[in-house]
Amino acid sequence: MSARFDVANRKVLYTGGAGGLGTETTLALLAAGAEVHVLDFDAEKIATLESRAPEGSIHRLHLHRIDLLDKPSLAGLLERLAADRPIDVVINNAASYPSKPFEDYSDAELAAVHGVNVEAAQLCTRAALPGMRAQNWGRILNVTSITLSGQWENLVPYVQSKGALLGLTRAWAREFGKWGVTVNAISPGAFPTDAEKIHPDPEGYNAMVLDRQAVKRRGNPMDIAAAVMFLASEEAGFITGQSLAVNGGWVME
Repeated sequence: MSARFDVANRKVLYTGGAGGLGTETTLALLAAGAEVHVLDFDAEKIATLESRAPEGSIHRLHLHRIDLLDKPSLAGLLERLAADRPIDVVINNAASYPSKPFEDYSDAELAAVHGVNVEAAQLCTRAALPGMRAQNWGRILNVTSITLSGQWENLVPYVQSKGALLGLTRAWAREFGKWGVTVNAISPGAFPTDAEKIHPDPEGYNAMVLDRQAVKRRGNPMDIAAAVMFLASEEAGFITGQSLAVNGGWVME
């Protein structure tokens, strides 16, 4: 897969790049010759990602442990990352995924989900845009969610935030296209990651997923990596403002 799409020498900023859906994409980008800056908060996952990076590409992997709610620290890091050479690709993937009835969320909890899932994406995009504009090339990918189809409850702030990212995808695509910058969304389906641990009956949930999908296997992180590699590549330069659903045919748009 890494040889199909041209991302060699591209500088990639990837939030949540050490997570369940992020690690394989990070490794695929490295294998294709990209320089990847991963922003993540989980020290254990960061260490695991570092241990899995091939020795020949470890010099192109830069791991930044940061709380995306710490805006001053995030802004400072982004300023430094954009200073030496332009950021070519931004992947806004990090997400907070709490689950409980809407009325049980405090204002602070609602704000925190929006802060990680939306405001951090805005800061990352804003930091990268001047360099993209100057070189007349850029790729921005926003990771949304199958939950936007309205089939889940007790996820209001998460679904709200993913809806905001979809809106930003379309608005940014319209505004940035004149500078050679494409903006697209990737909408994952139900993948067996840590997020599924919120379900009280894992076996029942797994059976339900397979029943609803057209493709009768669970998704795996390489399915997301393939979508990211394509949309981040030179070959996808005429695709913008779109949402690519990677869900095994659960929801068809």
